[in-house]
Amino acid sequence: MSDPKTILDNSPMNGFQIFVVVMCIALNALDGFDVLAISFASPGIAAEWSINRAELGIVLAAELFGMAVGSILLGGLADRHGRRPTILFCLVIMTLGMYVASLVTSVGQLLMVRFVTGLGIGGMLASTNAMVAEFSNRKHRNLAVIFMAAGYPVGAIIGGSISTVLLQAYDWRAIFVFGSLVTGAFLVISWFSLPESIEYLAARRPANALNRINRTLARMGHGGIDQLAASTETAGRSSFHKLFSPDFRALVLLMVMAYFMLIMTFYYILKWIPKIVVDMGHEAAAAGGVLVWANIGGATGAFLLGFIASRVPLRQLLMVVLLIAFVMVSAFGVRQTDLNGLALIAAATGFFTNASVVGFYALMANTFPSDIRASGTGIVIGIGRGGAALGPVIAGFLFNAGFDLLVVSIVMGAGALVAALALFMLGPVMKRHQATGNLQLQ
Repeated sequence: MSDPKTILDNSPMNGFQIFVVVMCIALNALDGFDVLAISFASPGIAAEWSINRAELGIVLAAELFGMAVGSILLGGLADRHGRRPTILFCLVIMTLGMYVASLVTSVGQLLMVRFVTGLGIGGMLASTNAMVAEFSNRKHRNLAVIFMAAGYPVGAIIGGSISTVLLQAYDWRAIFVFGSLVTGAFLVISWFSLPESIEYLAARRPANALNRINRTLARMGHGGIDQLAASTETAGRSSFHKLFSPDFRALVLLMVMAYFMLIMTFYYILKWIPKIVVDMGHEAAAAGGVLVWANIGGATGAFLLGFIASRVPLRQLLMVVLLIAFVMVSAFGVRQTDLNGLALIAAATGFFTNASVVGFYALMANTFPSDIRASGTGIVIGIGRGGAALGPVIAGFLFNAGFDLLVVSIVMGAGALVAALALFMLGPVMKRHQATGNLQLQ
């Protein structure tokens, strides 16, 4: 057998493949903490620099704009130059960005630093999604990708718990110092342990590709191959050109629309919980605790969706989860009187919103072939994350305009409804491509 992808697709997952998946889960957990570090720090930032809610919304969204750009540009880089070098490059950006954020002295400086940090986070998301899909077998691919995406709230839970302790002894800058140390440690670990994707090597054929593939196959317990099958990749054709060709255009645009609207809803919850809780009269450390519970719910929802997705068609499952997410985000707007009530509704809201987000990662991983997988994921995440950036900003202006929590929550929750509609429209497109064999849908 000369096709390494077929070998991996049809063989049981072994220890080395599981190690790579676990590493990518950990890297996505790191992303989860790095993104939400600004949320844990936001009450202290607002107090130190006396900024209003509208200004704070822009601060909260800065790295999300960076993530949008990074997902598109660095996702394409991962398809051209490899998953491994792109992941290492992103870790360098994130380590430096987190540390420099602890040194800033103005809102303008913080905005710039968080935007640059977001570039690395966005590229990491596209690269690890492709890496996990390409190191998993066909049977467990959806589960592995969803577990990878579930690392995001796990990182927020762990990082949030540590941030809550740090805020009791230090100011908000300590959160970024801690984040830079952990990110730097993962850079070293990844350098020595993370291999290049076999599927990428087989598709792009860089120098010494066959030997590199055989070394990795040996680490997985498989025999080597004598030669690579003839490449079907179109020479000289960019991944972005292929993505927006007639074969893929409708699917890409509908997925972008769905992800854009969902992520706007998702980040409204994650970015505004600490400030909302503090404005209700609670301490910043307690607000961080409520955000942790939102991410506990998110992690639980992600893991449960992972198991269900192997038994139920993923697109239809996501539509149901999105409708429930709208209801829960709206319910979050019903003002709670105590921390326990806030934590409970935050956890329930996180359960359904994050389950929706991780389901999209699995949908993307199974939709695009390997030569455009990171680019396709990057386009959907990158353009879609315009919604992530707009969510906190729109909510901030709505609050500043005098709308109460219930109205703002209903408006922001409506993004999940639009996402469900886009997935409904996606059905005929996916069936048409399944019939022609253009896509790797499962």
